[in-house]
Amino acid sequence: QVQLAESGGGLVQPGGSLRLSCAASRTGGSVYAMAWYRQAPGKQREYVADISSGGTTNYADSVKGRFSISRDNTMNTVYLQMTSLKPEDTAVYYCNAGYYFLRTYRPYDYWGQGTQVTVSS
Repeated sequence: QVQLAESGGGLVQPGGSLRLSCAASRTGGSVYAMAWYRQAPGKQREYVADISSGGTTNYADSVKGRFSISRDNTMNTVYLQMTSLKPEDTAVYYCNAGYYFLRTYRPYDYWGQGTQVTVSS
């Protein structure tokens, strides 16, 4: 069973930046496609960004141009660099391992515990 552990969340002012990390373990040597999702209070979990094993990336329209997903396969770690943060980015951010079907990211049921990001002055 793949295990994922997120870190790097915190409180930041609007316009600020944060970098989240997600360390994957028990992957059995497989290199999964990875993604970030987020869930705000009272809302459903929503897709943020994904990255293939080769580094191809995709983003939700709401974060395009502000967030950047990257990975280090040697460290089994995925990152989410968030800039120009807005109050509406406030949420618990989750890391996920998945795959692509018809060029669309599909999540496996592998989730981390989440890391809280709060954007507020």
